[in-house]
Amino acid sequence: MRDFGNSDDPRVQRQLDRLSALSLATGRVDLATITQLMERLGNPQDRLPPVFHVAGTNGKGSVCAFLRAILEADGKRVHVTTSPHLVRYNERIRVAGELISDERLAIVLEEVFDACEGLSPSFFEITIAAAFLEFSRVPADACVVEVGLGGRLDATNILKADVLATCGIAALGIDHERFLLAPEDGAPTEPMARIAWEKAGIAKEGVPLVTMGALHPTECREQIRICARQSGAELVEMEELDIPETLGLKGAHQAQNAALAAAMLRHQSALIIDENSIRMGLTQVQWPARMQALAQGPLTAHVPRASIIFDGGHNANAARAIAAHFKAHDIKNIHAVMGVLKAKDAQTMLDELAPYIAEFTAVPVSEHDHYAPVELAAAAKVAGVAQVHTAPTVEAAVAAIGQAELERPGSYYPSFGGTILIAGSLYLAGEVLKANDEVPD
Repeated sequence: MRDFGNSDDPRVQRQLDRLSALSLATGRVDLATITQLMERLGNPQDRLPPVFHVAGTNGKGSVCAFLRAILEADGKRVHVTTSPHLVRYNERIRVAGELISDERLAIVLEEVFDACEGLSPSFFEITIAAAFLEFSRVPADACVVEVGLGGRLDATNILKADVLATCGIAALGIDHERFLLAPEDGAPTEPMARIAWEKAGIAKEGVPLVTMGALHPTECREQIRICARQSGAELVEMEELDIPETLGLKGAHQAQNAALAAAMLRHQSALIIDENSIRMGLTQVQWPARMQALAQGPLTAHVPRASIIFDGGHNANAARAIAAHFKAHDIKNIHAVMGVLKAKDAQTMLDELAPYIAEFTAVPVSEHDHYAPVELAAAAKVAGVAQVHTAPTVEAAVAAIGQAELERPGSYYPSFGGTILIAGSLYLAGEVLKANDEVPD
């Protein structure tokens, strides 16, 4: 699987090529390599502005987006590191409100690579080291950091208590089983408790640990409480969804993410945040590939009378959230275009979405280990979808939908309600943005 990206800048591309040469992790991750690498770089993670650290299975990226929007609405300069990128690698490192420039990206990546001789770091470790190094050099008021995988052994967990404003845990579910459920002495054996144990590993002594409280499964909530006690973190279990009625991100599940972000800001003491800024940020937030309606562009031009919604949701919980949105807004008879990575539970995802799908097209996820379209199409049939197709690309799938309308005027939109969903992978979402000329800024 590749996740290295491409760049029009040859200086950046040289560094991305170095990333692509790294071996992929085959066993459990740990903090030994990132610790040594950061020491060689002078431990820049210890010189960051107040950090908001977010873990979770689903929604952590949205929580980070809400945090950034609120902080910026309050006039703060904010560093942000999230993953994965959708179109450009630069999206992973936002410096004081702006995506890192190609010039700075090339310089900082080269500096990190030069410091890692003999360490064999991973792609993500290089990225986090580069982000923290650049963040330490540019003045800002706050830093928002999204956990990459798990929490306890994630590279971002190099952060110490004295730079943390708050830690937060978003929605939890089963994902990345090969890493997060691998047998380990002393770890909980019940799967959901184990997931919570991994995520709560970001808890630090004296730092508020804000969770979704009763919205977490009981076994998760109990395990988080144990972790908070053992670490000395100040546990805050969110009880109310104190948010405005209108949010900048669509989907009922975003109310929970918005509430978590607001609670993280209300239970920290590093910064003063005006309540009006919280309300403003929650309504003005933008975050691509989260129930996003595509604007006019080359891809939507194929289906001028339809609306295309795309979402990076890539597991059962995400599919459940998308289905809940369709139910709440009485959206049905959609045409779903999906590509799913092989490591995901595609059948459960399709079972959740099938009641709202009238027609389905399976596509590949280029440069990643994915379900073959014929496999995904078969899973859609098992889920109960009657009309099933395959296509070589997202653009080909959407073009075929438009062509069907041209050949049989009136046959498509009256039958399918005019809504197309593209979902199944954040990497697929990146292909959608590129095809429609919508590059995140």
